[in-house]
Amino acid sequence: MKNEVAALENIEKKTTELSELIELFEVPEEQEKQQIEKQFSELQKEFEALEFKSLLGGEYDQNDVILAIRSGAGGVDAQDWAQMLERMYLKWAEKNGFKAVMVEETKGAEAGIKSATMEISGAYAYGYLQSEAGVHRLVRLSPFNSDNLRQTSFAIVEILPVIEEIAEVVISAQDLVIDTYRASGAGGQHVNTTDSAVRITHTPTNIVVTCQSERSQLQNKEQAMKVLKARIHQRYLEEQKAEKEKLRGEYKSAEWGSQIRSYVIHPYKMVKDHRTKFETSDAEKVLEGDLQGFMESFLRWQASNDK
Repeated sequence: MKNEVAALENIEKKTTELSELIELFEVPEEQEKQQIEKQFSELQKEFEALEFKSLLGGEYDQNDVILAIRSGAGGVDAQDWAQMLERMYLKWAEKNGFKAVMVEETKGAEAGIKSATMEISGAYAYGYLQSEAGVHRLVRLSPFNSDNLRQTSFAIVEILPVIEEIAEVVISAQDLVIDTYRASGAGGQHVNTTDSAVRITHTPTNIVVTCQSERSQLQNKEQAMKVLKARIHQRYLEEQKAEKEKLRGEYKSAEWGSQIRSYVIHPYKMVKDHRTKFETSDAEKVLEGDLQGFMESFLRWQASNDK
């Protein structure tokens, strides 16, 4: 909060100084005019950056995030696409100073991943990443096809705010089935010799979460409970929203094909968000974690729709 207030006060100060400078030069010469225009341009950029932050005012925007990826239609290509998305979000977190911890990952039989869950923490993690929830579509020449044919693959991304206490939902211990098993994959000798991995099933909703990223069973259980709480809360919010939309006659069922964003690598290069219409031809840059344009356009689009 201090940083935001200081940034606002700094803009106020610079605005006053620029106003005084304009008054000083009644009829500015070319060099003075260029100086004023340069200062104004810099001030405008600072203002727009601060204005954008005002869009991060949602109830959970400041919270950390549970980000889950599941491969969809497209076989091995879809599993490879899911892993590309996993890498994209890890790159985004690294570039923007967020901490990413892998909670669970299920590898594909041939390549890629069937699913992955990670926790991304940092200031306004949910505020930024909420733009990513939904179906992501990839069009490219398949590296897994002997004829190198064009392939369309799908993966779904789930974005959940991390919430410590959920007022609307009570999770009873009697409703939980907790199983432990030996973790697989990387982690050294320890994971192969102890039942440290945890699977929790919430029987009323049939939601299942797993965690095998930590060395101890207790840590994995705590992490799995965090994901479970987020998923149950998300289901509650979706049910509330669906009920309101039914009452208003607006309800539409969520379908796999209703992608939020398309990534085209062949026959041309383009990434386009179907909600905001924001697009770029630099697909490689996006897959390296440059998502700022999509996140900003989504928040502005969401704010305009909420009015």
